[in-house]
Amino acid sequence: MGSMDLVHICASAFAAVFFLLMVLAIVMRVIIVVFPQREAKADAAVLAAVATVAASVYSGTKITKVEEIK
Repeated sequence: MGSMDLVHICASAFAAVFFLLMVLAIVMRVIIVVFPQREAKADAAVLAAVATVAASVYSGTKITKVEEIK
């Protein structure tokens, strides 16, 4: 095996990996377009858990409103 054979093998392996990553990126983009992220709605159980934890951390307080900061 000559030196040029090793360079050729490394270059072709690099090109193959680059091509596979490009194909995976395209597939991920298609999946994101086909299945967009849904808006997260506040779940009653999550709000109750947040209120319980906040009340236990800050004892003696009453939680009146829980908001998500974006």
